[in-house]
Amino acid sequence: MSELEPRPDLRPRSELRARPGSPVNKGIARHGRLRKAGPVGTILKFVAAALAVVLVSGASVGAIAFNSLYSKKTTVQIYGETQGPPPQIGAIAGGFNILIVGSDTRAGQGGIGGTVADDESVLNDVNMLLHVSQDQTNAVAISFPRDMVVGIPECVGSDGYTKGYSTEPINVALYYGGLSCAVQTVTELTGLPIQFAGMITFQGVIDMSNAIGGVDVCITAPMYDPYTGIDLPTAGTWNLQGGQALAFLRSRHGVGDGSDLTRISSQQVFLSSLVRTLKSSDTLGDYKKLYNLANAAISSMTLSNNLADIPTMVSIALALKNIPLERVTFVQYPGTTGGDGVYLGKVKPDTYTGDQLMALVAADQPFVLDAAGDGRGSQANPNAPVATPDPTSTAAPVDNSGLPVLSGVNGQTAAQYTCSITQQATGNED
Repeated sequence: MSELEPRPDLRPRSELRARPGSPVNKGIARHGRLRKAGPVGTILKFVAAALAVVLVSGASVGAIAFNSLYSKKTTVQIYGETQGPPPQIGAIAGGFNILIVGSDTRAGQGGIGGTVADDESVLNDVNMLLHVSQDQTNAVAISFPRDMVVGIPECVGSDGYTKGYSTEPINVALYYGGLSCAVQTVTELTGLPIQFAGMITFQGVIDMSNAIGGVDVCITAPMYDPYTGIDLPTAGTWNLQGGQALAFLRSRHGVGDGSDLTRISSQQVFLSSLVRTLKSSDTLGDYKKLYNLANAAISSMTLSNNLADIPTMVSIALALKNIPLERVTFVQYPGTTGGDGVYLGKVKPDTYTGDQLMALVAADQPFVLDAAGDGRGSQANPNAPVATPDPTSTAAPVDNSGLPVLSGVNGQTAAQYTCSITQQATGNED
């Protein structure tokens, strides 16, 4: 991949400090330049949604198979986690929260995205907070842009070094203090307690996309991006898996206005389709597919101690698997670009709208968005299939009347069919 000039509104992250005795943070500067995203960063937006079915699959494939998978787990203690049995899912007032972090590590990834020597530090390029209501009837997954500048609290790293409080892009939290620091950072930003957390690498997610036989995505026009390798010659719906899925999710200049914000909207096209695929009978009825999916995820995940508990995992799965598609909502934490000072070339949180979003989540209040997609990175699919009632279903139709309407927040539900707004790549892929 050739080196091109970076966008003029982006600058190196020169203000980031190296730890005492360590080299300059070459890995962090890599993302400050935004020349290329760690592939993990752009393909992991759907992991929180996939987690539910991954966990369900554990129960589906049987105790022996699940124990075999579970033995591969890696665990870590996170911020706010106490010793003793994990909390009972149904007893957590206001519902429960799971933070899913995507690490851009190159270690053990078979050379995908570059070598460990080239990219030394580890960043949390994906941060998705999944909230499930206490009555287990709705869920919302909140994505935080990787370059959103937030307060990074004091965190203790694995080497014992404690960084002071700073204002930096959210994706440096993992570098400073591991998964626990990422949890602490998102907790301070949102005000929500996070009971569970998991971190996954990009190789596992690539394997997951293969395990389910790919995901159907809709594009509005041909999509060609030489920087990621995606080449879809016609508009319409494409089934993507493996390398193609990776290239689609990495592509920034192939969608929207070429920004990371519109890329998130485009990725939600993939997210919603992924959830529909995971909840379909073709997936839930195929135990081999479920086993492969669970194996791909758990083998590459680091779990918080509370999440790495079989009864808890099964309880979470049971809580999630019956939530209707109309009540699984993906949103992007609101933010703007074009700021100055610490926000130069980064994303500035829109705290006014963000506070409205978080107030609804904290109150365990379901809501609806005023539109599907953002009109820049994604839009409603004009050829979406017409929903027909299932005569064998005993579930009551989903009624969203009377729910608060949240404006100024981009996203969609898993039930909404959308298309990525594509364009020909003209700039440098980050």
